[in-house]
Amino acid sequence: MNTNGIGNAYAAQATATAQSASSEKTKSAGKTNKPYGQKEIGNPQLSEKAQKYYDQLRKKYGNMDFILVSADKKAEAEANAAKYASNKLVVLIDEEKIEKMAEDEAYRKKYEGILNNATGQFAQMKASLGSNANSVKTFGMKFDDYGNASFFAVVDKSLAAQRDRILHKREQKAEEQKKADKKAQKEEMQEKIKEKHSGSEVTVEASSWDELLQKINETVAMGRSDMIQSKEESWVGSQFDYTI
Repeated sequence: MNTNGIGNAYAAQATATAQSASSEKTKSAGKTNKPYGQKEIGNPQLSEKAQKYYDQLRKKYGNMDFILVSADKKAEAEANAAKYASNKLVVLIDEEKIEKMAEDEAYRKKYEGILNNATGQFAQMKASLGSNANSVKTFGMKFDDYGNASFFAVVDKSLAAQRDRILHKREQKAEEQKKADKKAQKEEMQEKIKEKHSGSEVTVEASSWDELLQKINETVAMGRSDMIQSKEESWVGSQFDYTI
């Protein structure tokens, strides 16, 4: 009996199986396989075809910041949108959708159509926000399992109020010179203390760009109206001698 022949046959079969498994999925995470600049949450894996499509998608929409999410991290990614700050429009998209977009032309056209529309809508919304846009740390969008897009923004309520206070302090400096200048310095110092502990970031979500615009403006206005003094600020106002 030729045992060497049987052994060689088993070895060849094992090698073929390993090669097949390796080509079926290629990890998009890790030092060797992860494309340069690719951002992800969890450990998403893409087939070779899907990875190639995803690279093309990121290049096509270079004005967006794509974050690839593994299937088990979708809920976590949506709940922690504030972590993904970017000067571009953040797009949270999971591995399953990329796989389907790579295979299904109709499905791909639907999602790319939404991305095409988002480019113009995003620019228009920022223009409509005016100075309120400076209070938004992150703009983003995501997709549910039914192909519907939703939008979110991370708003720092303290930024608008801080700008108003700084402007007011500058006017005081011009009018009261040395006295107002000392007061402003103390208030700015205490403002930093307040912001550090207040947790002023708010994530607002909407099903349309118009709704998101409205919610951002409402949140910024809320920040401006919230002028409650901190304990430290009250102490400074009562203890500092402005007659010096």
